[in-house]
Amino acid sequence: MARFLQSALKVMAISDDACFAHPSPLLRCGEWGFPLLRRNLKQGPPPSPMTLLDSVKNTFVPIHREGYPFIAAFAAATLFLGYFSSILFWIGLILTAWCVYFYRDPERVTPVDDRLVVSPADGVVSAVGPAVPPSELGLGAGEMTRISVFMNVFSCHINRAPVRGRITRIEHKPGKFLNAELDKASAENERNGLVIDSPNGTIAAVQIAGLVARRIVCWAEAGGSIAIGERFGLIRFGSRVDVFLPSNAVPRVAVGQTAVGGETVLAEFAGSAVTPLVRVS
Repeated sequence: MARFLQSALKVMAISDDACFAHPSPLLRCGEWGFPLLRRNLKQGPPPSPMTLLDSVKNTFVPIHREGYPFIAAFAAATLFLGYFSSILFWIGLILTAWCVYFYRDPERVTPVDDRLVVSPADGVVSAVGPAVPPSELGLGAGEMTRISVFMNVFSCHINRAPVRGRITRIEHKPGKFLNAELDKASAENERNGLVIDSPNGTIAAVQIAGLVARRIVCWAEAGGSIAIGERFGLIRFGSRVDVFLPSNAVPRVAVGQTAVGGETVLAEFAGSAVTPLVRVS
């Protein structure tokens, strides 16, 4: 054992010049071989250890500023009702916590690939198939491939661009407030549509109000550019987003599948792409 340690110390004592002069790449200490054996290797400061405060901060999800007035209103109502009844206070506190949860705005890891179409919202895929886009979008009377994502009141309601491109048109149309999960909600409910000129053709993303949702918010502007996965709006409180795609887009999801906004690939533009088989278990 003692001889082994002596041999190891001799290896660690190899000078920098000898290291780089050696013909074997395994002894090029500053490159591919043993960088830790260099005695004078300059390194940056060691990473600071993770603290308890860092762990707590990483646990909490950012809240979108659109929710601040509503959270404040819920909290104020909770304090007011709590003055008269402890039961009402706890009910208000639960509703305030739900409001905070509803307006969460987590970061998402979006695949940046022009062949891919990502989900514009968190929720459940409620429809995949041919459908005629809303007439106000000016996309004609022909059928396109529609993929719908339904958001319930517990879903994250931040909406993201399914593709990159230039926004050529934004149209808002008043309407009813039917259950957004119904197929006829696409034609009868209040909605706001974005038409995007993408590298693979014209694509539309339509925000649809629902039974509870009474407010569609859109931050995008016609004529501007948008990146895939970029936030462009939200809907309060429970709704749906339809994505209309050219016929050469191949769906990569099935009805009933859970989608994550900005991450889940809904469809793909590629000659070799095929719609995957699915298994429910």
